[in-house]
Amino acid sequence: MSHPQSIADIQKRLNDLSAEMITLIQKYGLDAAHPLDVIDTARRKISDQADYIRFLELSLEGRILGEVADQMGQTSGSA
Repeated sequence: MSHPQSIADIQKRLNDLSAEMITLIQKYGLDAAHPLDVIDTARRKISDQADYIRFLELSLEGRILGEVADQMGQTSGSA
């Protein structure tokens, strides 16, 4: 997979990740009351280990992409 080169690239990848994440959320009825409960809720409700691992991968990749977008925004804002 190529690395995103722009904030638009990151946004597209985040949209793709979100769509896949929504599928898992709906499939397992993930309904955490607080963002900090998401991982515990997923651990309890996702019965397929591969889906649980994918959920964690999507979460981590989304977080990393968000941080990269912040960095790109800060860099372009200071130029």
